[in-house]
Amino acid sequence: MSVSSASFSAPAPAMSSASDFWLRNRRWDLFYIVVSVLVVPLPYIFYLIGVNQLGVNPDVSRNVVNGFVAIAVGGPHMMSTFLRTGLDNDFKKRYPMLIRSSIIIPIVVVSLAFLNLTLLLTIFFFWAMLHVLHQVIYVVELYNHKEHTFVRKGSSVTLWSRLIDYAVILTCLFPIAAYKISQGSFQIGTNDLTKVIPNLFQNELVFFAAAGVFVVAAIAFIVKSVGEYRNGTINWPKTIFISLSVVIFLPLPAFDNLDTAFQGANMWHSFQYLALTFYIIKIRQQLGKLDKDAPVVARFSKGRDARGLFGLSTLLLGGPIAVFLIVYALAGIIIPGIDTNRHFDTAYYTAILSFLWIHYYHDHFLFTNFEALDGITPG
Repeated sequence: MSVSSASFSAPAPAMSSASDFWLRNRRWDLFYIVVSVLVVPLPYIFYLIGVNQLGVNPDVSRNVVNGFVAIAVGGPHMMSTFLRTGLDNDFKKRYPMLIRSSIIIPIVVVSLAFLNLTLLLTIFFFWAMLHVLHQVIYVVELYNHKEHTFVRKGSSVTLWSRLIDYAVILTCLFPIAAYKISQGSFQIGTNDLTKVIPNLFQNELVFFAAAGVFVVAAIAFIVKSVGEYRNGTINWPKTIFISLSVVIFLPLPAFDNLDTAFQGANMWHSFQYLALTFYIIKIRQQLGKLDKDAPVVARFSKGRDARGLFGLSTLLLGGPIAVFLIVYALAGIIIPGIDTNRHFDTAYYTAILSFLWIHYYHDHFLFTNFEALDGITPG
């Protein structure tokens, strides 16, 4: 079973039990939202196999793994955003300035790629972390919305409950990252990000503050969850998802090769994103909105599964590939005698980040639509 072959046709409404908090059903949620966490260690494992077992140069092994993840799942997840934004006429009519202003992002990326690649990667790393965490919060809010609106109306989804969930999610990645920054050892590939991170943040006090806030948030989350369990109001799918996310993301910055370590989180994030995106598109198709608003997407959305949508998302990778080839050819001319690693990184990150940052930008709007799955729930 894979993202491209699983059935995404919207099921008939069948929710009446107060125990049914799943976004779609237990099997779908567990596979795509939860158990897909098993992919997190795979990129780093293959990186280590390449270096330690096959004797491949660490930078070559890193780039091969990163390239594979980008093409296999990260790239399609990035481009699938445009199925709901750039290729959707209704979205473009509702958010014309969002679409137009997106052109600013490639201009910034290209400029920084040649002028200050380290600064570009620093912005990328922290925006990527926030984006991943924002998606976690979005999934949590989808669970809250379903609970509050359909399962038990006017339920215990309170402001304090939300704030505690947000706090433990938003702080879990930063304690170890802050510690490594304070020690001057925060690198992505061959790029040392501490060169452009202000000295104010390279202080151990920042680490203690980040760790302290996380510990308080984690304790509050545990106390809240225990209280909800005792009161019989716990939302198990949401609680399991938050707990697993924190356990996975907390130690992630501790790895030496942050570039590849973060690819593991990117794979999990991408599986979730593809599943939700294709499911939302299938719901719109069933409601009769897709043919009118997104005819190109509608052509690839025929059938019960999501293979066509995955194929369209993959085809759109032709854009980043073309940009990579152009920038790689120009980089050697613009910067004569450019270092091999910098040559590849400049082209790779220009191509990827130009589209990836637009994907982040658009998702800040898409991640406010908590009613996206309402089409398959009873009113």
